[in-house]
Amino acid sequence: MSSLTSVSLAGIRVVSLAVNLPGPIAAARLSAMGAQVTKIEPSSGDPLAAVARAWYDELVVDQEVVPVNLRQSEQLSYLEGRLADADVLLTAMRPSALSRLGLDRISETCPTIIHVEIVGHGGDLEEMPGHDLTYQAGHGTLCAPGMPLVPVADLLGAERAVSAAVAGLFNRVSTGTGSHQRIVLDDAAELAGAAVRHGLMGPGTPLGGALPTYRIYATSDAHVALAALEPHFAARVAAHLGRTIEELEACFATQPATHWEMLGRELDIPLVAVRTPTHGGMNEHS
Repeated sequence: MSSLTSVSLAGIRVVSLAVNLPGPIAAARLSAMGAQVTKIEPSSGDPLAAVARAWYDELVVDQEVVPVNLRQSEQLSYLEGRLADADVLLTAMRPSALSRLGLDRISETCPTIIHVEIVGHGGDLEEMPGHDLTYQAGHGTLCAPGMPLVPVADLLGAERAVSAAVAGLFNRVSTGTGSHQRIVLDDAAELAGAAVRHGLMGPGTPLGGALPTYRIYATSDAHVALAALEPHFAARVAAHLGRTIEELEACFATQPATHWEMLGRELDIPLVAVRTPTHGGMNEHS
């Protein structure tokens, strides 16, 4: 998580039933903004904790985590009690599951609460299952058969959820009432795919390798990413490194990645060594 913290949401109480990624990321952002977050998890825990414990721990820091079996009436009553004085409810489940818990009528029982509902699909497909991989697959942000390195739809959906919560709180100041805000992850993936649909990114496009000054180049030991789009950056690249893809390929191959990264800083050019992600952190270079 970002080290950025604030107290802009101090005094705001958030109850989150969301597990996996988008909801916990959104809850963590709200917590970092000063909100008091209670994360209610199933008795089995959040699946994220089983596969990425360190990330899970980062996301729930400063939150109250309470295991609750919502299939038991007495424990469901506990949830209802927490919602009675909550400002925001964050959920991430299919509408049918929300209905089984009676939370589809939350505006009736808690008229001042802002319910931010994260779902995979909207409209007639709202019960269709999905995850970040399928949302990305449907909107052209994958290069099969490779798997994505970043959960784009989940991250965008999380930020949309945060914006929706803040907007709902802002609106409540003037109206005195809560609201229902639905975040559709498939819509977030569609937004991410706009760069591909409009020909900006993807193989052979301006930001997909067609420009000499916006590419990944092999060095003598790894790779560097060059992002000299603006004319003044491109002019420095041309003056010191080369103009064409062929010239730049030959130039970068002569020295290791660290050399080029240092030169980029000296020349004030966006030029960074490519670091390879690993399960334990980041490798030096790829």
